[in-house]
Amino acid sequence: MKRSFSAALLTLTLTCATYAAGETPAKSKPMPVLDIAQTVVKTPLEKGVSMDDAVESMKIRANKLNIKLVAEMPLSKQIEAMGEKSRRMDIYQFCDPLTAKKMVEYDINFSAYLPCRIALVEDAKGQGWLVMMNLDMFIQDPKLGTALKGDAIKVR
Repeated sequence: MKRSFSAALLTLTLTCATYAAGETPAKSKPMPVLDIAQTVVKTPLEKGVSMDDAVESMKIRANKLNIKLVAEMPLSKQIEAMGEKSRRMDIYQFCDPLTAKKMVEYDINFSAYLPCRIALVEDAKGQGWLVMMNLDMFIQDPKLGTALKGDAIKVR
C-alpha cells in the first residue's frame, strides 16, 4: 500500500509540476481552438445608465430572484492600489445554491463555472459593458432535463 501511495503522490507531483511549468501533458487529440467571443454575452450599458446604477439594478434583480451575491471584486481598485491606472473593472459573482447543486449533480464539470460571474468593464471610450458567460451553450444540452433547464434559464 505504501508503494501505491508513493506512486500516486509522484504522479500527482509530476503532473502539477508540468502544469506549473506551462506545459500540458501529451494528449491523443489536439485541443480545439476556442473563439472566446462565442463563449460570452457582452451588453453595453444603455445611454443614461451609470455603472453604479447598473450594479444596483443587478443586485436588486438577483435579490428578487432569490439569487445571492456571493462575491464582489473591485479589480480596478486593487490595480490602482498597486500603483497602476485602470478603467473600471469589477467582477460580481451570483449564485442560486440549489440550482448550483443540481447542475453539479448533473455533471461535476459545471463546478468549474460556479458561481455565475458578471463583469462590469469600462472600455477605452468610457462605455460600460456587462460581460458574462454564455449560459445558452449549456442550456442547449439535449440531455439536460426540463426542470434543470428551467432553473438554468432562470439564473441566466
